[in-house]
Amino acid sequence: MAISEPGMAEYAFLGGLYRDPYFPDRVVDRGRAVLVRLCERIEAERPADLAGLYALTHAATEEFNALEAEFEAAGSEIETVAREEIAEDFWAIAMAYGFAGADVEELIAPREW
Repeated sequence: MAISEPGMAEYAFLGGLYRDPYFPDRVVDRGRAVLVRLCERIEAERPADLAGLYALTHAATEEFNALEAEFEAAGSEIETVAREEIAEDFWAIAMAYGFAGADVEELIAPREW
């Protein structure tokens, strides 16, 4: 399934991480895939409220938690720059799908990074 929301279909997920050689593209690609899947799930499931959105974003956050080991194995980590970039993309997704009341910290509440 392709993303149908125009703003997200053209969005440069994790753009700052791709521009920084500290973050290996092959691992960033996996993070980008998490965010694309999140958009696809939002479009497919159409959460009716913030609780529904948070359930989806928490699942995606857990996927990022699992990526931490891959970043470390590649000599990198999900550190301050990466945390901010990931959080910003979660927030952009929430805004694009009409969840203006979303709290960025709640979007990524189960994070371990």
